[in-house]
Order: sequence, then structure tokens, then C-alpha cells
Amino acid sequence: MLPLQQKNRNTMLSLPCAKINIGLNVTGKRPDGYHNLETVFFPIPLTDVLEIKELSDSDKEDIQILGMPAGENPCDNLVYKVYSDMRKEFSLPPMSIYLYKKIPIGAGLGGGSSDAAETMKAINQMFALGMQNDEMERRIAQYGADCPFFIRHKPVFAEGIGDIMSDITVNLSHKHLVLVKPATSVSTREAYSGIVAAPADADLRESIKADITTWRHTIKNDFEKSVFKAHPEISAIKQTLYDMGALYASMSGSGSAVYGIFDRPVDEAKKVFDDCFTFEKQLR
Repeated sequence: MLPLQQKNRNTMLSLPCAKINIGLNVTGKRPDGYHNLETVFFPIPLTDVLEIKELSDSDKEDIQILGMPAGENPCDNLVYKVYSDMRKEFSLPPMSIYLYKKIPIGAGLGGGSSDAAETMKAINQMFALGMQNDEMERRIAQYGADCPFFIRHKPVFAEGIGDIMSDITVNLSHKHLVLVKPATSVSTREAYSGIVAAPADADLRESIKADITTWRHTIKNDFEKSVFKAHPEISAIKQTLYDMGALYASMSGSGSAVYGIFDRPVDEAKKVFDDCFTFEKQLR
């Protein structure tokens, strides 16, 4: 996430960021029905826009979310759930919440989790609740396994169901990211239905230390095999990114977004993928 910006004493504006997965190994099935995994979460500068404003006690709460699927109730959004729970626990006044979603939904980019984490951070700061990051990470985990990452907001190696994190160094400064999201969406249920869990072939933490030109041969996303079989158009995007000169390309999470990392600007990306959501940015 980009830094919180307090517009005035009672209003907070922030930009919840997306993430990509660099490598994703599904290593085993848990007794609770979930899967253990290994992955690297990496924040990227594609953001939503979130504004939270304190209202007077006489004002009714106001929740507006632009960019949601048609027919979805804003009260089902994680942003509202986090706000509602915190308001009850800390006896907070009603608020106006405006969320403009620019991060594609159903893409494996963590937009909803990022919005939830940023809501908790903003309310914590607005009302001086005194929660440190470790407490917010613990609290936000109930809303999604990858939510704590967006409190920490730096590259991490994640284990368990994605909730056990340790710091890792991944330097992609000055590289150029191209992110492509086709019209196709892949549900988490669909993605996991094709997974055969198995121990990883290599230690992701060691593989990611090597030159990025080697990642293509050593770092993989276990979801690609079944997702690409069911949705060859997603596989085609990855191959096209390599044809364009990507140093490394992968599907993010359980899809359907695919990213490529380049050592040059990729001005032609939006033309090549003209029927897809396409984002290109130099990384810092």
C-alpha cells in the first residue's frame, strides 16, 4: 500500500495495492480441508482508491463501492465487514467509505484482501487505537489468509495457508512489470479442484536468489497446469509475454492474471493485449 494520507482530522485517503505471487507450490492437504503452500508475495503499484471519512453521530453510515460485479451487495465486501466489526468493538462513530476498485477481481492479485487490510490500518490511525502491525496482522487474518501480507507490505515468503510469513529479499528495482487480465476469471474452488498436492521440487527461497533469467526453469506455479488446460487463452498470454522478451512470466495466484517481468519498457503491451486489462509499470 502507498502511505496513508490524512486529508484532515477526520478523513483518510489511501491506495491499497495489488500483489503477485512469485512461485506457488501447493505442498500438501491439511486435516481442516485447506492446503499448505509456499509462495513469495510481492507488492505491485496497481492500486484501488479508498477514502474513509468520520461522520457525526447523527449521520447514517454511507458505503459506496465502484467497480464491483453487478448485483453484489456492498455490505458483503470485506471493507464493510472490517469497518463494521471495528465500529462495534471500539464504539466508533458512523463513517462514509468510498472504494474505487481498479484491481481486477478474480485475478489472483489480492485486491479484496488489500482493501480489507488498508481499512483496518486507516481506522486504527484515524482513531488512534494504538494497534501495532503484529496485532493488526493477527486480527486481519480472520478475513483471509493473505490479508496479513498487506499489513506488512513488503516481499515475504509465505507458508501454511499463506499466513505464516518471513521476510525475503527480492530486488526487482528498475525492472518493468506487464500485468494482463483476460475476460476469463478463475474461482479459487475451480483452481484447487485440479491440484495434486506434492512437496516442492526445489527450495523457492534459494531459487529466487538466483538471476531472474533462471527463474523460468526453477520457479513454477502449481495452479498453471490445470488452469491452462481448462483455459488455454491464459496459457497463451504467458507464452506471448515470453515471445515479447519477458525475463520471467507466470500466472499470479490461482489466476487468471498473468504477469511478465522485463528489463525494458513495454509500450506495445496494451496494443498486443487490446482485449484484456493491461497494466505496465516500472518497479522501484
